[in-house]
Parts: sequence; structure tokens; C-alpha cells
Amino acid sequence: MSNKLFQGLIYQMKDAVSRTIGVIDEKGAVIACSQLTKIGEYQREIIEEVTYTFDTVVSSGYTYRPIGSHARIEYVVFVEGEDEESRSIAGLLSITLTNLKTLYDEKYDKASFIKNIILDNILPGDIYTKAKELHFDSEVNRCVYLIRFNSKTEVNPFDIVQNLFPDKNKDYCITISENEVVLVKELKFAVEQKNIEAIAKTIVDTASTEFYAKVSIGIGTIVTNVRDLAHSFKNAQVALEVGKVFDTDKNIIKYESLGIGRLIYQLPTTLCEMFLQEVFKRGSLESLDRETLMTIQAFFDNNLNVSETSRKLFVHRNTLVYRLDKIRKLTGLDLREFDHAITFKVALMVKKYLISKPTKF
Repeated sequence: MSNKLFQGLIYQMKDAVSRTIGVIDEKGAVIACSQLTKIGEYQREIIEEVTYTFDTVVSSGYTYRPIGSHARIEYVVFVEGEDEESRSIAGLLSITLTNLKTLYDEKYDKASFIKNIILDNILPGDIYTKAKELHFDSEVNRCVYLIRFNSKTEVNPFDIVQNLFPDKNKDYCITISENEVVLVKELKFAVEQKNIEAIAKTIVDTASTEFYAKVSIGIGTIVTNVRDLAHSFKNAQVALEVGKVFDTDKNIIKYESLGIGRLIYQLPTTLCEMFLQEVFKRGSLESLDRETLMTIQAFFDNNLNVSETSRKLFVHRNTLVYRLDKIRKLTGLDLREFDHAITFKVALMVKKYLISKPTKF
């Protein structure tokens, strides 16, 4: 935010307000004031007090009011006087400067630029022009994280993520909805590109241990050009949605690791229903009890190895063979044959998809 912009507004208001008014930044420096000699002074103790209370503070003949949030106060406005009129002026000044800052950010802020890209609110041809205007490096490896807070917290989700990635010239945090925050992470080094899941784990662990919040994160693909951030964001959205269906036990889902679930999720439900009817005898899939389904899953998890599966299930090898024969008689598919196993695996995923999303147009 430009200090000149604040000073320009304060100067215009000087004649309308008969008191000294001004703005202090987060470091405690007076950056704008109707009394020019005060610019450059430091009032760190006021910043500490306002940060602690996050409310109007009256001290040494002045009234102070914060601009920002509990997690991070960006500015503090001050008005000469300790009476009710001073409070009113401070309140109006706070509202005016907040709106001015919002308008400024929408035009000049890099985070707003990124938000317009990922939400497709900017024409592709305008992206490079705007990037050049903002001195934004458009040829850097970046990855989009879509962070969904599944439980309410006392602290704003945006503030939680922003505090973890405070470098605003490198990483960009954007609020998408009340419970969703996007992190556009710059990945300049090869080690960062290899550890994109570790970055997500840091967010999940911090949200859980420090703020008692349950978080799910969808990780998009790494892109090398700023114009492709919208694509990475859409991939992160797909990762979260597909993860809700096929990886319910995971809270970090990487788009590139979705596998066949990504293809199934894009199929129309009518086609999925036809597939199940063709693969299974009528009612055969529904006839499989919980123990049998657990056996099937264990068999898949152990790469169709009968000996290893029986060991993991703590059953005799012959018992497992008997169960597999029973499955073959019920469904017509022998899981010991690779082609049959693939068909069965896909069919179970299709069934899970239909249960989670009964209608899709």
C-alpha cells in the first residue's frame, strides 16, 4: 500500500477535521499525518497495546483505532483528543482508509492479480501486460494448494495460512470462501518441487495442533507460467472432490496421484450404472458381506499375493482360497486372474462413486 495515497487523503481531510489525524504502520512509524512534522515518528508501544486489545485505545491525548485483523494489524489511525467525537472521527477514518486500501489492492496488489487469474476473471491477453505492470515474475515454477477448513476456528483461516507463509512477494494467500484458502507457492528450488506434499503436511499439522482445526488440502500440478495457475487451481479442486470419494482417509490429496479415480469421477452416472450391470450378475455385488469385501481389499493391497494376504488377515491359506472361490462363483470374476482383478477393482470404485454422487448431469 502506498504511503503517498494515505497522506493524500489525510491532507484532503485536514481542513474538514479540526484535529490532528494520521496513520501508523505495523512497525509503529507514522506514515501519514495532517501535522507534517509528526511523519517519521515511532509509536511502537501504541501498536503493542492496540494489537493486544484489537480495539479503540485512548492514550496521551489521542484516540487510536486498528485497521486489519486479530492475527495481523496492518495500520492504526489516530485522532487528536480523547472524547466521543475523537472516537467517531477515528471510526470514520478507519472505514474510509480500509475501503481505500481495498480499492488500491484490487488495482495494484499482486495477490488480487493472482486471484483474478485462478478464478478466470482476467483475459489471457491481459495477464502478461498486468504482470509487467506489477513487476511480477511470470516464468517461475509455482503450485496451487486449495486448503479447506472442515471445522470452525477462532482464528480466520486466511490468517493461519498467511502467518505460515509471510513472504508476500513470493507466496500468495487468497480467500476463496468462508472456509477455503488458496496458497500459490513459489518453487524455485528442486528440493521444494520434490517436497510439495511436505509443505501441505506442515499446514495440516499447524492447523491441527495450534488451532484444533481439521484441514483437507488439494494439491494442483506444478506450472511454469503464470497463465497456467488457473489450470493448477482447477486440478487442486478436482483433487479434493475426488479425494472425498476414493481417499476418505487422506487429508492431503495430490492431483497427480489420483490415478483411475480421476477418470471415473468424470464419467456420467448412467454409463457407470451400465458398466456395473454388465460386469456383475444381478445382485451379486450386493450379496458380498463385510468380511468378504475386507478380504477383497486386503487381496488388492497385497498385490494379489495369496500367501501374503492370508498372513496379513491371520487366516489359513486354504481359507483365503475358499473365500476367493466363493467370490468367483457369486460374481463370475476370479481375483487371482489379473484382468478379472482389474475389472473388479474398477467396479468397486465405480460403485463407491455412484454412492457418493447418485446424480450427475
